[in-house]
Amino acid sequence: MKKIIVSAGLVAIGAAGIQTAMGAMSDVISPKAWSVGATLRGFYDDNYAIGTKSKGSGGFEVSPNIQVNVPFRQTDIGMRYNYGVYYYQDRQDIGVNPIDQSHQLELWLDHKFNTRWHLNLTDSFAVGQEPELLQTSSSQPFRVAGDNMVNHANISLETQWTKNFNTSVHYGNTLVDYDNHGGNAVTPSLSGTLDRIEHSMGINFNWVLAPETSAFIGYNFGLVNYTGGEDIASTLVPTPLIYRSDSRDNMTHTAFLGVKKQLTPNMTGSISAGGNYTDNYNNPREHDTSLSPYGDLNLSYTFIPGSYVQLGISHDINSTDVVAPNQTTGKITQYQQSTVIYADLNHKFTSKLAGTLIGRFQNSQYQGGQNDSQNDQSYGVGVNLHYQINQHFSTEVGYNFDDLISGLGGRSYERNRVYLGVSASY
Repeated sequence: MKKIIVSAGLVAIGAAGIQTAMGAMSDVISPKAWSVGATLRGFYDDNYAIGTKSKGSGGFEVSPNIQVNVPFRQTDIGMRYNYGVYYYQDRQDIGVNPIDQSHQLELWLDHKFNTRWHLNLTDSFAVGQEPELLQTSSSQPFRVAGDNMVNHANISLETQWTKNFNTSVHYGNTLVDYDNHGGNAVTPSLSGTLDRIEHSMGINFNWVLAPETSAFIGYNFGLVNYTGGEDIASTLVPTPLIYRSDSRDNMTHTAFLGVKKQLTPNMTGSISAGGNYTDNYNNPREHDTSLSPYGDLNLSYTFIPGSYVQLGISHDINSTDVVAPNQTTGKITQYQQSTVIYADLNHKFTSKLAGTLIGRFQNSQYQGGQNDSQNDQSYGVGVNLHYQINQHFSTEVGYNFDDLISGLGGRSYERNRVYLGVSASY
């Protein structure tokens, strides 16, 4: 099952007291072999618990980081680690632990055997509480207390067979482990419904049709094994049955074709479309299969050096924490189908001042179960201004808005966050 990537930048600018996603910085590599830094931010979050009853708090974040990047003649090896400490004044006032902590680690290796063979390995590990940090899809949009862990590992091998033809084979592994255990069939835990290992492997065939145009055909096989080992739902119809975590194990075959084109010297675009065939092979009620569409459209335009805009839309399937069985058929929710629309504007006003404006909309529809065909609609907007004071110091200010409108009772919420911070690096 593929991850739905909304916009890495949206996570990056949501740094007001939340665990910043380091993946958004993967294209910012220090020219030095190593660097160290730290960020101090003050923030106000009007719904820090992310609930239907808003509870606001001011606070601050301290985030030291270290990065190592070692380039060789044909190989680049790197590591980036960020530790976050987040203090919430309101939690201190009501006598609960006011501190959150997060860990984020990225590793990468990029090796060119020769002009034809190119190997790339990446691993991204995160521990924290915020949905932006733990998001592997639209699966769980709420803050979760505890040491919740997500790890993504990917390896790809690209081969240039001829001047106009190349292939890319890949394997990805995602591990999700929530610290919310001990659920039952009436009130399942997040560990019971979302702990899982996802495998993804496939191949792409790419042809250069013209200097500005290329076409591709691809296939991907996905395997999802839910590892919570708990009861997650029960039904009496048509016969009594208790569903376990692994009742939602599935295999997905995805086939697609697409085109990538250099539309103008400053604009590129790509489009791909296909379908998913999903086999819920471990469903104890009945062997269940389904078909769903798959698609991705992306446009990128650089209007001046250092300033660009990205637009996109994608459709795919993803995991969900909702499982409640249908009261007539006894079937549970297996997954969601989600459509994501996003826009990302980055503008360099001066050599020292840069701004980012990012927006996204996501519509997710439940497939099967009591909430079959119900929708979750989420909106997000982020604004950030960043000023580089000198080589070692910078400052920033920003605002984030999040809104979830759900067809399920007690699930909707709004959230506003503002922040002001300073960073130092060496």
